[in-house]
Amino acid sequence: MGGEKGFIQQFIEWIIHNGGLYFLLFVIFAETGLFVGFFLPGDSLLFAAGIYMSDLAREFFGFHWIFIIILVTIASILGNAVGYWFGNKTGPLLFERKDTFLFKRKHLMRAKEFYDQYGKATIFLAKFLPIIRTFAPIVAGIVKMDKKTFMLYNIIGSICWVSSMMLGGYFLQSWVEAKFGYSLKDHIEAITIVIILVTTLPVLYKLFFGNKKEKTSTPS
Repeated sequence: MGGEKGFIQQFIEWIIHNGGLYFLLFVIFAETGLFVGFFLPGDSLLFAAGIYMSDLAREFFGFHWIFIIILVTIASILGNAVGYWFGNKTGPLLFERKDTFLFKRKHLMRAKEFYDQYGKATIFLAKFLPIIRTFAPIVAGIVKMDKKTFMLYNIIGSICWVSSMMLGGYFLQSWVEAKFGYSLKDHIEAITIVIILVTTLPVLYKLFFGNKKEKTSTPS
């Protein structure tokens, strides 16, 4: 069954062989620190990078793949630190800002609600939630969360998120190859779509349908 590769498959393979690590570092940095990065697919890209970890390491001066995980973790930590700094400096203005194509105030409000509900652990938990992870560090800066506490949860969350996603892809690829003799690289498109759906749908449901429930319960 040798069909043509799908667009996502070709795109990811192109990224891996054309400065893939640098692109990955940029996506993780942007998604965890810049509010315009909320639409980037961090989870699926990390898992796919884990499947292609050996290729990434080879492309990056032949270093061991653990070094790749360390670099991506640092990008995540720095992204959150920038988000915190941004929120700390411009917080009040963001809540008054009008909606644009790239900025939706409701996403910021949802992140704040999540933050209020789960307290300090939000910085850790938000790493595993698309959209929320982009705005959580910004909200932490806005509410003046203690910097040392923020950095502690930021570092722990980044290590757990990046390593679980990338090692999950890496070891699943190794196991499937050894056990069944085929590579997950041939099915990267399906895997990417499943991860995007599994990680994004619950958050989107909360954002859109949660909003409707609030409107219905508000007295006119």
